Amino acid sequence: MQSKYILEMRGISKSFPGVKALKKVDFALRAGEVHCLIGENGAGKSTLIKIISGAHSPDSGEIYFKGQLVNELNAQKARQLGVSVIYQEMNLIPQLSVAENIFLGNEPTRTRLGFVHKKQLIEKTQAILQEIGVSIHPHKLVRDLSTAEQQMLEIAKALALDKEILIMDEPTASLTAQNTEDLFRIIKRLTKRGVSIIYISHRLQELSIIADRVTVLRDGAHISTFAWGKVTTSELITMMVGREVKPVAMARNRQIGQECVLEVEGLRKEPQVKEVSFRAYQGEIVCFAGLVGSGRTETMRLIFGADPRDSGQIFLYGKELRLRSPADAVRDGIGMLTEDRKGQGLVLGLPVRENMTLASLANFLKWGRINRAHEGQVVGEQVKTLNIVTPSIEHLARNLSGGNQQKVVLAKWLLTESKVLIFDEPTRGVDVGAKEEIYEIMRFLAQQGVTILMVSSDLPEVLRMGDRIIVMSEGKITGELSRDEATQEKLMALMLGGVANAG
Repeated sequence: MQSKYILEMRGISKSFPGVKALKKVDFALRAGEVHCLIGENGAGKSTLIKIISGAHSPDSGEIYFKGQLVNELNAQKARQLGVSVIYQEMNLIPQLSVAENIFLGNEPTRTRLGFVHKKQLIEKTQAILQEIGVSIHPHKLVRDLSTAEQQMLEIAKALALDKEILIMDEPTASLTAQNTEDLFRIIKRLTKRGVSIIYISHRLQELSIIADRVTVLRDGAHISTFAWGKVTTSELITMMVGREVKPVAMARNRQIGQECVLEVEGLRKEPQVKEVSFRAYQGEIVCFAGLVGSGRTETMRLIFGADPRDSGQIFLYGKELRLRSPADAVRDGIGMLTEDRKGQGLVLGLPVRENMTLASLANFLKWGRINRAHEGQVVGEQVKTLNIVTPSIEHLARNLSGGNQQKVVLAKWLLTESKVLIFDEPTRGVDVGAKEEIYEIMRFLAQQGVTILMVSSDLPEVLRMGDRIIVMSEGKITGELSRDEATQEKLMALMLGGVANAG
């Protein structure tokens, strides 16, 4: 008898050293549906999709494709069965072009000798990029793309393979609102063709747009599967975290210090940053909004000394800073949580302990050596305070969930006792519970007098967190709004290079 499921998993269990990632999980996927897989970081979502794609083997359980039992599923067999994955963390080759990455291993050829048909390669690349609404030159090197452009390139790679099952792991985490709309349009077109989609997202508002069914995982266990619309958002969150999550209240009348902590004058680095000037005060959270390519991250990297500036001045408490590297910024009291936590925020092959103390090692030196006992004590306190889920402080950073990795990065900068902290997309790929914890930490730091610069593509987050919002477009500041003045309509007008009189 023909199975009603294209994919069925029964009693799937998987353990890693110190962690039971999945506990007898059942999951089933119908042809042509969007099945959303949700849960906190560490719930087991990534492990489950890695088993489907053949990257991991289950310890126990059965996997069926179109009703047929599959034994010893590996990556090659999964591809043959029609599975393609868009991972949250990009899997691209920076030194190759856009076209070469999209069709890597699947290049169109024109002779039996296997020579690549370059004209056809470019034409096919242009067609796929046009389909997903992205304007990138096929010859452009991946290393020169923004994070959002790389994410859209991952989507293009998956579409080029033309598979029956498409797994999307946080595909909109780095996308603009327009790119997200383009992606949802593509998803609807694919499902009409019969393609089945497993969609992982922490943005619950997306589920109402695309979800047919939802499966909730928590602590490696299957909690519930239901048709979308059968439960409320608050019930859904409670299923995910096992408790009621109350949003952090941001005091509207919180006092901002009168002292100017950071002053930026005429900051320029062509072509991304053009004459950027602003001030930030003690205990203030200044949010930077803008579309991809607006120059927000590039501005923060200049302030942190990660990139050399063409011109401009940076002052901290009235003293001009000479920033030749991030080490100079850290010495002067500036820290930065980068957008790419795995590529720039962590050393994945090092344990939690070493990652957490990397930026403040001098504080743990005794007679020229690291005082391991003191270091372990401080790191243990941070693990407890920030509720970092890890078997031990010697656990490798690469084996933590995304949310816990982000907390380790945050702890690293908390230990530096920085006067200015830059948060670049701090809640990207982070579950709803961890997101509220990060908000609470930011609020607490601001109350303690730390000045925070926050870059975010999530407008509700910007409106909620910012005492003041600075909007950038094409490398320039196009406007500045107080918390009480700001609306999504005004922000979007400024983000598009207009004036804030919409809405």
